[in-house]
Amino acid sequence: MKNKLIKLLALVPMLAAAGGAAAQSAGDWTVKVGVNKITPKVDSGDVSAPALPGTKADVGSDTKPILNLAYFFTENIAAELDLGAPYRHDLFGAGSIEGTGKLGTADVLPPTLFAQYRFFGQESLIRPYVGLGVTYAYFRRERGSSALTAVLNTGGPGATFSLEAKWAVSAQLGASVRINDRWSIDGGVIKTKLKTTASYSTGQTQKMTLDPLAVNLGVTFKF
Repeated sequence: MKNKLIKLLALVPMLAAAGGAAAQSAGDWTVKVGVNKITPKVDSGDVSAPALPGTKADVGSDTKPILNLAYFFTENIAAELDLGAPYRHDLFGAGSIEGTGKLGTADVLPPTLFAQYRFFGQESLIRPYVGLGVTYAYFRRERGSSALTAVLNTGGPGATFSLEAKWAVSAQLGASVRINDRWSIDGGVIKTKLKTTASYSTGQTQKMTLDPLAVNLGVTFKF
């Protein structure tokens, strides 16, 4: 998906000036459906004492369907709300416990509201855009595994954890390609600066920088 998006963006200089039917303009609403892959770029702190020094965690990626709604205040300025199904991320041992396997899973809902600027005029075939927004990362349904219990509470009851919900800043880069007067193909990448804290049932905590990178591709319909 990422390679396809890079190729799409590479066409912008050649096709941006191409003519076409009207694209988005003031007062328009658009809805986008597609898929989005979130890959956390993890920088994990250590689990607090008592724990083996260097007890860290890593987080896997996940892909889910998305639904984005946008409203155009002018031909070039829009607000976009990104929604979708909850993502389910696996947590793995890292650092001194690398190789212990899956420590647990967590679901996250990351709705994001962007202010966007769309380049070129409404007659352009391709319209790249940039956006800056705010994300609310709401974690839920955290589940610990037997591996987590073995690491933090050997011989004791099953260990569990929770992740603190956080606000974060997100930046967006993308482009849309007109198919006809109503439909277009839209792809983008989103980088979010996100930090959270894991709290374990054993009383220990762990600070984590997640900073996920999201890559999406979908189709857009203009009302």
